[in-house]
Amino acid sequence: MIQTPGYPATSNPSFLPLVLLSLGLIALAHVGAEVVTRWPGIVGPEGGHTVTFYRVIFTIWVTTLLLTPALCSFVLLRPGDTGACWRWLWTMAYVAFLFHVYWTVWGTFHGNIAEIFNSHSKMIGVNRERVVDHPGMDFLLTFWWGLDVALAWLVTRRVRWILLQRSAVHFFTFIMFFGALVLAAKATKVAHLLGIVFVLVVMSSFVRSLIFRESDPDSLLMFVHGKVFQLLNRFVPWHRLPKVLAIANILALREVLRAKNLHDTSKIPVTNAQGARAVVPNSPRYLVSREPDGFYNDLAKPAMGTASLNVADPMDTSEFTLSSPGARFGRNIPLSEVKPESGETLLEPNPRLISQKLLSRGAGGFQPAPSLNLLAAAWIQFQVHDWFNHGNPVKGGEIEVPIPTGDQWHQCPMRVRRTRPDPTRAANDGAGPPTFANAESHWWDGSQIYGSSQTAAAFYRAGRKGKLAVDAHELLLVKQNGLEKTAFTGNWWIGLSLLHTLFANEHNAICDQLALEYPDWDDDQLYATARLVNVALMAKIHSVDWTPAILAHPAVRVGLRGNWFGLATEKVRRAFGRISENEAVSGIPGSATDHHGADYCLTEEFVSVYRMHPLMPDRFDVHAIRDGRRLQTFILGADADDDPLDVVGPRARTHALADGTVGMADLFYSMGRANPGALTLHNYPDWMRHLRRRKSDGDVDEIIDLAAIDILRDRERGVPRYNRFRELFHLPRVNSFEQLTSNPQWARELREVYGDVDRVDLMVGLFAETPPPGFGFSDTAFRVFILMASRRLKSDRFLTTDFTPAVYSQAGLHWIENNDMRSVLLRHFPALGPAVYHVENPFEPWNDVGAAPRR
Repeated sequence: MIQTPGYPATSNPSFLPLVLLSLGLIALAHVGAEVVTRWPGIVGPEGGHTVTFYRVIFTIWVTTLLLTPALCSFVLLRPGDTGACWRWLWTMAYVAFLFHVYWTVWGTFHGNIAEIFNSHSKMIGVNRERVVDHPGMDFLLTFWWGLDVALAWLVTRRVRWILLQRSAVHFFTFIMFFGALVLAAKATKVAHLLGIVFVLVVMSSFVRSLIFRESDPDSLLMFVHGKVFQLLNRFVPWHRLPKVLAIANILALREVLRAKNLHDTSKIPVTNAQGARAVVPNSPRYLVSREPDGFYNDLAKPAMGTASLNVADPMDTSEFTLSSPGARFGRNIPLSEVKPESGETLLEPNPRLISQKLLSRGAGGFQPAPSLNLLAAAWIQFQVHDWFNHGNPVKGGEIEVPIPTGDQWHQCPMRVRRTRPDPTRAANDGAGPPTFANAESHWWDGSQIYGSSQTAAAFYRAGRKGKLAVDAHELLLVKQNGLEKTAFTGNWWIGLSLLHTLFANEHNAICDQLALEYPDWDDDQLYATARLVNVALMAKIHSVDWTPAILAHPAVRVGLRGNWFGLATEKVRRAFGRISENEAVSGIPGSATDHHGADYCLTEEFVSVYRMHPLMPDRFDVHAIRDGRRLQTFILGADADDDPLDVVGPRARTHALADGTVGMADLFYSMGRANPGALTLHNYPDWMRHLRRRKSDGDVDEIIDLAAIDILRDRERGVPRYNRFRELFHLPRVNSFEQLTSNPQWARELREVYGDVDRVDLMVGLFAETPPPGFGFSDTAFRVFILMASRRLKSDRFLTTDFTPAVYSQAGLHWIENNDMRSVLLRHFPALGPAVYHVENPFEPWNDVGAAPRR
């Protein structure tokens, strides 16, 4: 039996009364035909017809009476419902229809097949009164309807082609009866009335289902929806359509991607059992709280989306000494298309050459993204650290990259460590394409703050009132290595320091509110609930603040906010709560959990499109929140190992606050005024192309070119190059460098480096592509976002079926509902008020408080 996640299994009550009623109506039709022919006066002036005439008429009436609830129950079926009631209604309506067809064909035409299909035949004889002139379509419906009835009883599992034809035969049946009862000239007044009621009831049910029920991806409506926009997009891209059509187009794209671009690597066999992680024993608390490792988010598959087992000292979570892996990364492309490059192809074109010729800022300098502020760059890194991490690359067997002539790199060849292999796979096991495991949990669970193990989670807690440990000034504590005491401190800089501090304090503020509302709660319950609330609030901020800021197209803004609130809008959700099961109408939070046919996980392609290092600037000015005057200029990735103005790495916050002239509010204000970099070619920070990878004690381990490594990682992990990637995401190939980019100089440079447009690496193509209006990144990358942005919500039971007062508490849900990035900032730093006043989105540039007031 099929069961949709979040819905109880459908029971199978006795349908004997329905069968008896249906048979009784059919019998009544035949008896009624005899009665009205014997006493024609009871039907008024329409009397005087043959008994066959009345049998034909009355059986179609009975069929309509049974068909009406059958069609209504079909359109109101939830995806995955067994539809027992519909099946019986559909079957009994078909039985009634068979009687109608019998009397139409054999009663009217006496079985003369030639005459049935001869539209010019002359009816002879009193008993050959023709009711239906051309029953050919009745024959087609009889066959098709009968086939579907047989399939309904013989095949109870979900088969897509059966479901598509089922929707089609129901639609065809509706059209046939609409024509016969409402449009046909021979239809009686009673038939007209019955037809109008039939149409109104069925259409009302259809509209109700469309608005209030979860849509079925296997329905004919969704199939046609997708095909229409696939055809339209051959001529007009979605972003050039009117707003309403563009929204509908995005929804169609999402359904296509859900059906074709989720591929499960967990089914590849484990060939090294020693590397597999044991399932954590179940506990009742997992029903209402997140397990730090990510276990039991999916109660049926407890290991889905789990993190690596970290056995390192929690003071040093950046090292990720792992005894066993987390869940594997999945793919958004068919596994047959996962073809890791090796040998000469891995190095062609040379990644270091690409870094120099196409990615480096060089003489052109920093290219800002004027529609965003620097908090937007910090935010996405803050979130990425929650979602995925391949772990520390392994030493030994490094990839050797030749150094181009004239390059002053410090070693020749450049040696790049390989991605940590999947510990559950034996080398060259032949079980499938290479897979890689996530060191973090795949779930949106705040692991960058709270940690990914019980030991780590306990280390960051204050041990009272459910709170996280902060000092008297509400700053994160500092460990011996100079990094703040928070879960993930890899790639640390002042932007991460600010956001980790902000949301640690937000957790504590939630604890205070929960303790006020529920004074009998202990430390553990306050902590677990506050974590749920804080994580959901971060997910909301990402959905309704950050993503619409970087994808500032009108249709996308509506669609992305719709992921959280639904297209019914925030006002409706606030006033009435969820009005529909449909995620498109009422948003994903509180809807049914659905993995869309593949175990939930993040994917290698998702990791690839989040390579957004050009967002990082080289420096930024610090201004006073009080009057806007410049206080200091901080740099990122200084040449000197411990430059006091460098706010990257250990002691980033210590450097920023060193002399007491700069405060946390000043730092937030300054990042709100500064711009990140544009995601384009020639805008990769040069300090990241000469980046110090540090050990846990803060000492430099090695110097790396992160741009070259980004290129290698996609090749190494089997992420297709740009053109093939587009094809696999249902986009047309580009046929030339001029078609790839509208910048003639870039086209020439790409040709010089690659020679063939099919060789262009994914990241390079994404940066070269001209984005849609308002977009901070390419339309090609957007395809992955369409799919995965909603998947992170839709697969998580704590953001779907368990997004309830029983799990979050009513006070917790109110906190999520009533807060966003702006309110979080102002709660902890009220001095920021003038800077964010009348700013539409807190990730867009803030007001200059030193400027003359607006009139």
